[in-house]
Amino acid sequence: MNIGIDIDDTIVVTTKQMLKYADTYNNEMFGSSKLASKVGKLKDRYYLKSIYGWNDKIKNDFFEKYYKNILEECVFLDYVPEVLKKLKEEGNKLYFISARITGIKNCDTYSITKNMLESNNIEYDKIIFDAYDKLKYAKANKIDVFIDDIYDICKIMYQNRIKTFLMTSTMNENIDTRNIERVYDWNEVYKKINEYKKEAKMNG
Repeated sequence: MNIGIDIDDTIVVTTKQMLKYADTYNNEMFGSSKLASKVGKLKDRYYLKSIYGWNDKIKNDFFEKYYKNILEECVFLDYVPEVLKKLKEEGNKLYFISARITGIKNCDTYSITKNMLESNNIEYDKIIFDAYDKLKYAKANKIDVFIDDIYDICKIMYQNRIKTFLMTSTMNENIDTRNIERVYDWNEVYKKINEYKKEAKMNG
């Protein structure tokens, strides 16, 4: 089975670090902090603009200053290394399809991510960055199951008949997911993937 996996807030905690540095940067630039009640009600990755009101230049300057710190400080969600190892050992192919940004000055996104995975002995088949159209990459790599923390991405996958799980995070916990199936940790992901495999096998 080909499994597509987002990285940020799906296998590692990123929003916590992102907002910590965003608040620091906003204080540096404007003398105010705006960490807000909007967290938990945002459906997509544009939360920096939504919370802080930044334009593209400000956001880009922020990433140049702090993106490396953010990526280096990400920690795995519970059970991620163990579950990914089991999935790979059982013959699944793992494709990390991520909107992590490349080309940021002083930040080698690929090396930081690769080192994070390899230092935890996580094997994988491919990493794709700058993946803003994740459906395109899911189709190109014949993804059977996709896991992401962004509701709108999960919705697109679901509408295109790709089995989809929404990883619950602080950014999506209050969203009505309708037909999108939530998961709360990676032990649950493992269980549901195997249930889906059995179901798919029974249905031919």
